Amino acid sequence: MRVLLYGSELSTATAAAALSSVGHVVTWLPHGDTPWSTLFNENWLRREPHLVEQIQQSLETGALTVIAQPEAKLAVDVLWLALSPSQRESAADLLQHPGLTWEKGSVLVNNSTFPVGETERLQHLTGECALGVALPDTLEEGRAWESFTRPGRWLLGCDAPLAEQKLRELLRAFNRRRDAFQVMPTRAAELTKLAINGMLATRISYMNEIAGLADTLGVDVEHVRQGMGGDSRIGYEYLYPGCGFGGPSFSRDLMRLADVQVASGRQSALLEHVLDINEQKKETLFRKLWSYYSGALEGKTIAIWGAAFKPGTARIDHAPVLTLLDALWAQGVHVQLHDPAATPALKAAVGPRNDLVTFVDNPYDACEAANALMLVTEWKTYWNPDWQRLAEQLGDKLILDGRNIYDPEFVASCGLKYRGIGRRADPTSL
Repeated sequence: MRVLLYGSELSTATAAAALSSVGHVVTWLPHGDTPWSTLFNENWLRREPHLVEQIQQSLETGALTVIAQPEAKLAVDVLWLALSPSQRESAADLLQHPGLTWEKGSVLVNNSTFPVGETERLQHLTGECALGVALPDTLEEGRAWESFTRPGRWLLGCDAPLAEQKLRELLRAFNRRRDAFQVMPTRAAELTKLAINGMLATRISYMNEIAGLADTLGVDVEHVRQGMGGDSRIGYEYLYPGCGFGGPSFSRDLMRLADVQVASGRQSALLEHVLDINEQKKETLFRKLWSYYSGALEGKTIAIWGAAFKPGTARIDHAPVLTLLDALWAQGVHVQLHDPAATPALKAAVGPRNDLVTFVDNPYDACEAANALMLVTEWKTYWNPDWQRLAEQLGDKLILDGRNIYDPEFVASCGLKYRGIGRRADPTSL
């Protein structure tokens, strides 16, 4: 099929790489906000396994072509839109571009997180020349290629049998092990994507509230988590307390769902509370640090491990580290920070703050002459540190675990003071 991809999102890049690898003739039009020259060198793209290599191979074979503007009389069988929520009008502009030629039975694939009902609106802009389908983005950052080529599930929203047939053919190469499509009406698929992330965020925020209560009551929240997860009605997924979630998709999907609620005339007190809890939890480690030092933070040096919003990505969109840094800097705290991938993005985000932050290339360099260590992102490289070395490096021997990845009692047995999210241990307690 002749496919035109529009956008500069991870989902666009993944679709370009995957579709061009299985015989489709793909033309990729990056969004003007992030042109090809910028996009191809983005650290978050180059960190994704297989993507850049496959894109380069497809460019060399001619299966993929990158353009800066729609070409005259550009005929397409499939137009794939993967844009950010703020780029809705760009989609509308492209659909009405005079150079775009719709073939009979063409399919418009909305892979963007737009308001519910947007797929129908976009289809209408084609003059009903195209069949509109909603294919919500369900890729996982850090494993986008695997998510696309070996999908656990595709949410497919369509209202015409022919549209479903065309979309199934487009993705047939990635749907051979079993039928991964869950087909439903267009609007239902759009709302389902938002509802899933809303539910996951609610579980995380609820668990964080329980962790706060456990802290107050002197209860180890890990016992509570295990007890809750053992209930078959609840399960273990997304019950890990932490110092807040972020990400370019998860956070904005929640805000989009809240917007949908408001636009429909329904006020969502639950969603608003979930969002509020998450923003508060981004300050959790700072509040623990403040409490430990009774507010006397000026002049302290704090090591931070991790800046990315999750392991496996170089992105810091809405990441807890941004809130944490602002709080620390406001108290005159100097930060020594390490992250395996997100340092360039963080440097660009914080600007000229050289007097307040030092970026290092080795985790232990961040801890040298520091008072305490904060674990913010649970990269695998941080899971099993040299505890004796940390005990020697950290002046106050304090570990603040924002992801509860360490064993409190073992850390305490190494002579360190451990503070997690709803967990704690001191050497003197052993």
